This record gives sequence, C-alpha cells and structure tokens, in this order.
Amino acid sequence: MRALRAVLAVVMLGSASSAAVSGELRIHVVDPQGQDLDEAAVALLPQGPAPPRPAGAEAVIVQRDRQFVPRVTVVQTGTPVQFPNHDTVRHHVYSFSPIKTFEIKLYVGTPAHPVVFDQPGTAVLGCNIHDQMVAWVHVVDTPWFAVTHRGQARVGPVPPGAYQLQVWHPRWPSGRAPYRQPVRIDERGTQLRVQLELAP
Repeated sequence: MRALRAVLAVVMLGSASSAAVSGELRIHVVDPQGQDLDEAAVALLPQGPAPPRPAGAEAVIVQRDRQFVPRVTVVQTGTPVQFPNHDTVRHHVYSFSPIKTFEIKLYVGTPAHPVVFDQPGTAVLGCNIHDQMVAWVHVVDTPWFAVTHRGQARVGPVPPGAYQLQVWHPRWPSGRAPYRQPVRIDERGTQLRVQLELAP
C-alpha cells in the first residue's frame, strides 16, 4: 500500500511539473544605427484567445516635476490606469487618441476614478497646461509584455508555444501598425535581436 502511494505521489508530482513548464523571451531592440533602444514596448500575442487580465491588475502614471513618469506604459486591454499628480501645480491630463478619448480636468492629488483602456492600440497623453508633458499608453491583447531598458527586455514566464511578437516605440512612424514577426518560445528560453526603422 505504501509503495502504491509512493508511485501515485511521483505521478502527480510529474504531472504538476509538466503543467508548470514555462519559457521566456529575452529580446534586444536597437535603432537603425544598432544603438540600444529604450522605451520600446514588447508583447507576445498568443495564437488563440488571450488569457484574462490578472485580477486587480492596474497601472500608475505619475505626474512629477511637470513630466509623466513613466513616459511609456504597456497594459493589457481592460486595465485601469491611475494618474496621481505629485506636483504642487494642477495638471489637465487628456488624450484625443481614437482608442481612448478622455480628460481629467485641472486637479491635484489622485482622481477618484481611474481611466480604463479597453481597446488595443496606442494613446498619446498630454497636459493642457504644460505642453512639454507627453506620454504613451500602449494597449495589447495579452498579459505578456515589457518595456526595454538599455535596449533589453524579458517577457515571461509564458507557456511554450507559437506567438506573434509585437514591438512598438514612440518614434515608430505614425499610422503604421507595430512591428510584428512570428516567434516560438520554448522552455529553455528564446533570444531575439530586433532592429526598428524609426521616424526622425
């Protein structure tokens, strides 16, 4: 009986280990001169339906020193985003982008309600009071994404399989769909180098 229990335990442990197998994308994004490209939004789009957004997931874009921090934010479709104002002056945050048009009129502190980004695409943010303030919210139909730092990013863990890699950058030509290419992720991890042709 003990031997049978031991065998069952091994089988169950093996099944759990198989289910937990995951991979990772390690990506290096560069500009046309081969220089590291910061603030590139990287996402892995699944071939089938995207997994649901993790419960409680939200993003925060702070206003500090009359700038948006961070400048580039990536979120999954349906994610609420808060816009706390940490400056001593009022800001008037807005976006006229087709995927999300909104205004948070002159305020300090944190607005009572976040802004929910419910369509994929890119929203450009500005402030009606301070023209130098600009930021981007890049919305993707996947929970697997990252933003590059020193040209590097890691996306994962993700289930091994076939994906569509999507890469976007604030200097990506306006009106052009984000860069895409098929990619396969395995449990050992996948490495890629992508060069983006950017607008001046």
